[in-house]
Amino acid sequence: MTKEKNMIIKNVTIAGAGVLGSQVAWQTALHGFNVFVFDICKDSIEKSKELHKQFAELFLTTRGASQLTVEAALNRINYTTDLAEAVNDADIISESVPESIEVKADFYRMLSQVAPKKTIFTTNSSSLLPSQFAQYTGRPKKFVALHFANGIWDANVGEVMGHADTSTETFDRVVKFAEEIGMVPIPIHKEQNGYVLNSLLIPLLSAAGDLLVGGVATPETIDKTWMISTGVKMGPFATMDIIGMQTMYNLDSMWGKLLNDPQRLARAEYIDEHFIKQGKMGVQSGEGFYKYPNPAYAQEHFLS
Repeated sequence: MTKEKNMIIKNVTIAGAGVLGSQVAWQTALHGFNVFVFDICKDSIEKSKELHKQFAELFLTTRGASQLTVEAALNRINYTTDLAEAVNDADIISESVPESIEVKADFYRMLSQVAPKKTIFTTNSSSLLPSQFAQYTGRPKKFVALHFANGIWDANVGEVMGHADTSTETFDRVVKFAEEIGMVPIPIHKEQNGYVLNSLLIPLLSAAGDLLVGGVATPETIDKTWMISTGVKMGPFATMDIIGMQTMYNLDSMWGKLLNDPQRLARAEYIDEHFIKQGKMGVQSGEGFYKYPNPAYAQEHFLS
């Protein structure tokens, strides 16, 4: 790893205005950083604005934040569908675009043309490796993965994973940045598909999906079994709703094709037919395996 100058971070760009990207934007603004939220879709931008209003109310009513604090956070967030505007003065960018090698590669090609030389690029990819995109960034030394878990103020881990050309200074600065926005930094010293968290989580979700597609049990039965047996607040299908159906489809489709794995491809087809084509995208759309905002698994009688 090579040496670089100290890196100041004040201005943060979030690329991708989905549920997780919106959470990262809110968490970052809440901790005093200036934030630009970018998405190519105007509807996604509007949904992100609504999510931030919901997060403000959540922090006011259940997390002890003051009116002044949440208003200041909201005022630090700007929104745009113009990538050049979003990264005009960015010190760091967090990318949460769809989990597809082609989509991410195209995004980094565009980003490299408009971002200042000072900007650190980070990917929030849930299963892909930084080395798969480094060549498209135009700045491999300043490129690293910074991965968040959904519900980031509770599951507040920030997994930091570099690649062979990531500079030591970039890696260390992103570790520090994760801490500055309220995360517990998880330094990962070798590239690993899925980091630590998803290396543990994805096999669980895959097993649950196989049980469903194989007709063994319903999502509610599978979630109930897992919740009762482990004492957790939600099961694998509730977790999939939070992650979102498009991401689940992209993961199974991509790895199914790469590994010629019929089980992964069957799960992808099931999600496409039963959810994506019906507009049931998970929490973000109001329905996935459960209906929101009051899902069955959160009700008192669910485990009885």
